[in-house]
This record gives sequence, structure tokens and C-alpha cells, in this order.
Amino acid sequence: MKRALNFFLSLAMFLSLATLGPLFLSTTFSARAYAAAAADETIPSRTVEIDSVKLHYLTAGHGPSLILLHGYAETSLMWRPIIPVLAARFTVIAPDLPGSGDSAIPNDGLDMKTAAIRIHALARSLGIQKAEVVGHDIGLMVAYAYAAQFPAEVTKLVVMDAFLPGVAGWEAIYNDPNIWHFRFHGPTPEALVQGRERLFFEYFWNDLAADKTRSIPEADRKAYAAAYSRPGRMRAGWAYFVSFQQAAKDFAQLSQTKLTMPVLVIGGEKFAGRRTGAADEASRVGCDGCRSEGHRTLGAGGEAQRDDRSADEVSVSAPHSFLTAIV
Repeated sequence: MKRALNFFLSLAMFLSLATLGPLFLSTTFSARAYAAAAADETIPSRTVEIDSVKLHYLTAGHGPSLILLHGYAETSLMWRPIIPVLAARFTVIAPDLPGSGDSAIPNDGLDMKTAAIRIHALARSLGIQKAEVVGHDIGLMVAYAYAAQFPAEVTKLVVMDAFLPGVAGWEAIYNDPNIWHFRFHGPTPEALVQGRERLFFEYFWNDLAADKTRSIPEADRKAYAAAYSRPGRMRAGWAYFVSFQQAAKDFAQLSQTKLTMPVLVIGGEKFAGRRTGAADEASRVGCDGCRSEGHRTLGAGGEAQRDDRSADEVSVSAPHSFLTAIV
């Protein structure tokens, strides 16, 4: 029986869509807004210290371990809507990446490979021996680094809506003058954005959206802007972009060894990775039989099958379908 990856497809689309809704938040107000959102106790929130760095994570459920890694301009809050569904079948671990959300800002190592090592150490501290790993955006890069460094401990890998530095074709996106934010960092950009974090993020949520008539909820926008408004947080987020050149070197080396676990690459219709030939993304990093193009489903044996439904049809798929997609 074929197992459709309906939910991940709808999630990938959801994260790419936004509508206009400008709102300017002061640092003081936004800090309160983020604290209120993070204080939601329906999903347990915990911290653990890893190599002198505090890592915050959400967790719920029982069963096989599932690690969810968020992207830039997001925190672990992005996973809250689906954690209750996943928790019926999985032990869900959704950390804030180092330097993001309520995780501490490390003195060094704000890069994909080191972040993966820290997330792996978090998993081991929780007694997790094997896990299915999911990454979106910057989290995609950390998820790949996790799987490539600890392949025996990753049962399945899902990567969504980004490219991999060091994989053939990535330079075209990195050097695209229209994608200026990869190089937007340093003292002057920090001064320009300070107090205007919400306005800066509206560029991603609105101007880069695939469809401005569909939106990240307003409460989430407030929470993300608040999280990155706190001292040092925007700089820490930008550090992952600064690390792209190092990631390119790291991934070029890591990709010399093929991944052995099932891998699924997902991209919405307009995500940037399509310009690198996203259908071949997984095979380029070294993965036997791991191809993806546009909307895909998985066969019972893990083989990819074409899904010819429209984006709208995929977007309304039931979240519960996800549960059978990764088991």
C-alpha cells in the first residue's frame, strides 16, 4: 500500500505562503509577546545543557523518536500545530537551534555541522539511539549534517525547501543579487534592523512569498519577531548565513560518503532549490535511489512515486496522512 506524504507537502507550502500585515513591535513589547507564546504549557518545554550551551526543546508523545528542525525567521514554535498529532505515534523532539528561540547563543560554532553535533548530543542526552530527522530551510542543512555525520543513528531523513551549500548549483542562488539577505550581516545591518525586526521579517513573509493571499498566522509573526528582537538573536541567526562557505566545504567532504537511510527532498513549486535541479538534490549529496521532484509520494518500500495533484489539492490534505509517511 502506498503511503502518501501529504502532510509534509502541505507543510512545505504553508511555510512558503504569507499575506501582508505590517506591524511594528518594540523590543520590550516583543519580548513579552514571545514569552507569552513560549509559555504555552500544552506541549512540554524543557532545557538541557550541552557542552556548556543551554538548548531548549519541545517534546511530547511516545514511540519512535522524531527530531524536527526549524528554519530561519522561525523557532521551534513552528512545529506546535502538528506536535499533538505526531505525539500520538512518536516521541517528538523539536529543539530551538543554537542561538535561536530559547536556546543559548554559543561563543562559537554557529554553523550547520556544529549545530548538528549539538543537536545529536541533545538527542543522546535524552537516551535517543535512533531517530527520524526532519529539517526545513536552515534546519534542512543542519538535518543533512546530522544524517551525514551520524548515519547509523538516522532511520529516515526529510529535507524541505532549501538548497545545500557545496552541492553542485548552489552558487547560482548564493550569488543571486536578488537574494541579498545571505550577505546582509555586520554592525551596520544590525543597527538598521534593530527595533525593526518585524519589518525585516515581513520581507520574507510577504515579498518572497509564493502567494501573498495566504499567511503565517499573526500570532506566529509576533512570536518570531519577538524571539529575534532579543539581544544578540538577529546576529546569531545571520551567523548561519555567514557559515555557508564553511558549510560548502563541510558538505562537499561529507557527501563523498553516500547516505544509506531513505531520504525525501521536498520543495514547493517556487522554492529556490528548484533552480539547482532539486529533483537531483538528494542524489548529488550521495544517496542511492533518493530523488524528488515537485510533489512526491512514497511507496510502501520507500520508493518515490509521482503525485500529480495540484498545489491546492496537496495543501488541503489531512495532517494525519503525515503519520503514515515516515513510518
